Amino acid sequence: MKDKLLQVAYSQKERLQAKSGLIKRDIMPQAAEALGNDKRVLVITGMRRVGKSTLVQQLMAGVSGSCYFNFEDEKLLDFTVDQFGELEEALIEVYGSAQYWFFDEIQNVPQFEVAVRRLQDSGKKVVLTGSNSSMLSMEFGSKLTGRYKQIELFPFSFGEYLRFLNITFREKDLYLPESRVKLKTHFVQWLEQGGLPEYLANNDQEYVRTLFDNILYRDIIVRYGIRRHRELRELVQLLVSNISLPITFSSLQRSIGLSNSETVKEYMGYLSNAYVFYELRQYHDSLKKQLRNPRKVYVIDPAFHNLVGFSNSQNLGRKLENAVYLALRRNFQEIYSFQGKGECDFILFNNQRKASGIQVCYTLNPENEVRELNGLLEAMEYLQFSEGLILTFDQDVKVKTAGKSLQAIPVWKWMLTGIGNQ
Repeated sequence: MKDKLLQVAYSQKERLQAKSGLIKRDIMPQAAEALGNDKRVLVITGMRRVGKSTLVQQLMAGVSGSCYFNFEDEKLLDFTVDQFGELEEALIEVYGSAQYWFFDEIQNVPQFEVAVRRLQDSGKKVVLTGSNSSMLSMEFGSKLTGRYKQIELFPFSFGEYLRFLNITFREKDLYLPESRVKLKTHFVQWLEQGGLPEYLANNDQEYVRTLFDNILYRDIIVRYGIRRHRELRELVQLLVSNISLPITFSSLQRSIGLSNSETVKEYMGYLSNAYVFYELRQYHDSLKKQLRNPRKVYVIDPAFHNLVGFSNSQNLGRKLENAVYLALRRNFQEIYSFQGKGECDFILFNNQRKASGIQVCYTLNPENEVRELNGLLEAMEYLQFSEGLILTFDQDVKVKTAGKSLQAIPVWKWMLTGIGNQ
């Protein structure tokens, strides 16, 4: 086994060193801080192919005395946690004495937490990546409770997308007509292309479809032993085509012909574990009602909606809402929708449990103004908060209603200035 481990380790080291021109990720300062000043295990999670290995390479470049191993290799199908000692010897031969130990896709090794805890107890800094949230959390809960810090990595944000295109902007560009037009053009392209690094590099639509199929097969069908492939794929098609629309387990169950809604609930849990979809509950004081009420679903990247689902130009408002949710998900742990007589798209709670609200619509006009504003105002009154924001495609105005002054700003400007991310 050690000869095989040496072969894999040397090969992976060469591939890491061959990469250049890496895009700085928004989360890099937080990850670097956790690497250098936090003794806990650093865990970087996220969907496959969003750049976890690249982020690891950037972190490794900032420290001395590190080693790396990726368990996503067909030669390692028979690797077990009992062989970790041989792996440690192999990595020391390849990299020399190491203080920082980086492991990619470690959830492929059953009971990996035993070896990780031993390394940590010996004074090593351990960094892990994984693409299955449920399996990682179960392992951490058994052996590493309180010993790890988790960071979630997403596909490129709009700001990262601009960096990928080597486009820089200054604050005044948000206001100059010609610069605004260019930024809006790039924003529309990002809403269509999404933020998957390899897709953007190669512009190969088949790559997106293949990646999506691989995630369904490897991370869900095989991992969980699902036999009803057709029903799972029909469920996924419904979800990816109907982002931001309210759904219930029972309505989905009827649509795809399953015998009970619990199966739908399980399937959606698997999809969430693989970071393909996120579920958003309606806010309610009663947790029981939160669980029972309809919820919304958002997809991890616009490219999946545009190339895998049934997408058309009428979905612009829903695409904006999906993009806003992903931006909020990066910065807030507690996000809900609100449903009263009207609807408010997002209710946010910060670490001090202070609430704020966001309403998203493609454009605010006389036909929808009452509906959009009333939903936000109702949420503000119910939860007793004063900060409300309206995000549109291109409007930047103050809106006065019901004795309150609300700000409407373009989504792309909000994303680039960090408004709402505090």
